Amino acid sequence: MQCKVTLLDDTQFECELDKHAKAQELFTKVCDHINLLEKDYFGLTNCENQTGKIWLEPTKEIRKQVPGAVYEFTFSVKFYPPDPAQLTEDLTRYYLCLQVRKDIMSGILPCSFVTLSLLGSYTAQSELGEYDPELHGTDYVKDLSLAPGQSKELEEKVMELHRTYRSMTPAQADMLFLENAKKLAMYGVDLHQAKDLDGVDITLGVCSSGLMVYKDKLRINRFPWPKVLKISYKRSSFFIKIRPSEQEQYESTIGFKLPNYKASKKLWKVCVEHHTFFRVSTVEPPSSRRFLVLGSKFRYSGRTQAQTRQASSMIDRPAPHFARSASKRLSRNLDGGMSKCVNHLLVSVYCFDAGIKKLKTETNPNFFCSFHFSQKRAKKIEGDSIYIRHSLLMLEEFEKPQEELLRHHASISELKRNFMEALPETRPSEWDKRLSTHSPFRTLVINGQPLPSADGVNNSTWCITHACV
Repeated sequence: MQCKVTLLDDTQFECELDKHAKAQELFTKVCDHINLLEKDYFGLTNCENQTGKIWLEPTKEIRKQVPGAVYEFTFSVKFYPPDPAQLTEDLTRYYLCLQVRKDIMSGILPCSFVTLSLLGSYTAQSELGEYDPELHGTDYVKDLSLAPGQSKELEEKVMELHRTYRSMTPAQADMLFLENAKKLAMYGVDLHQAKDLDGVDITLGVCSSGLMVYKDKLRINRFPWPKVLKISYKRSSFFIKIRPSEQEQYESTIGFKLPNYKASKKLWKVCVEHHTFFRVSTVEPPSSRRFLVLGSKFRYSGRTQAQTRQASSMIDRPAPHFARSASKRLSRNLDGGMSKCVNHLLVSVYCFDAGIKKLKTETNPNFFCSFHFSQKRAKKIEGDSIYIRHSLLMLEEFEKPQEELLRHHASISELKRNFMEALPETRPSEWDKRLSTHSPFRTLVINGQPLPSADGVNNSTWCITHACV
């Protein structure tokens, strides 16, 4: 069978495989083609699906997961590392940068003007190198894809920042890009549409730290993985069982309603994979015993983050040389057309885009409902329903919020106001104030000044108890 894979730099990889080939064989060939060793953060997706992108399961045959004779997939980041500086190779960080840029361009990763300007300047430094007036001239970033609805004002600010960089290598620019991108509120969040108890439209987001609940672009609740005891689904309903707090006596089970059964199962699988990858040290191999298993047999079969970090520490090869291809040039056509896959993802996954209005008009408003109940012990749901839970989602110690992260939650309105105001030359600029304290290049000096870093995007959140979700 013939397989085509679109890579993150918009190039394509094609190969012929046996008709019984498993997805792991294709994924291995792709990683070998791009010389990628830290491959556990990545995966292959298929966009031709009503529920959005579907991740290929490595242990299953390709032909049993997607229909057709010629298979087309996309190579993407599946698990966004919370700290990209811990990646071993520059090549891995470069592909992560490409994914983040695609997320920005597709609207999945919202950014303020200040952040877009800074990230764009690092993109220009990485792909175009140090500013040379004879080589670059004026308006040299107009053909780079920096942001959706790219404006002249943004391009001018990007060039202004880019011209200040001296002795910054492309690898350093990629590192600084990721150091600032990881602070964005929606970095690495996989979004799923749902309804809450009252039938209100919400969005559930899965990331490395837990399950998030959004309403009208605001995060209204957060369930960290250590606080989640079990997850399950039945038909189009999705359930999470929450550990009681110090003030509570009983465990609580919260239910959400997704558009259909496939969307509910997909969300459950994403939660299982993210929890296992980021929270579990090792994955036990599947048991060879044959006995009746109730519920889904799906288990995450790859390496965990702890295992891949250990493997990365054993990498012993010279840093691979690779060409940083220029960003896909921004289309200037008036119709503003995008690829079919990107449009499909925006409609199916990202509910904050205007395209969701179309989806809402096409769906049946009567299939939504929600469930919520408390219990002293886990009970079987009435009827033929049972808890389908992952064996590793057990009680863990709750992680207290880090004070260091709270310092990044500055007021976005204040950042914008300070950014637009002209400051005297004797005072440090807004860009200098936002130096990343975690950057490994924080001592790097450019024109006598430290490197700037992006603003922490403030997400105005209002807390609710789990009984009100």
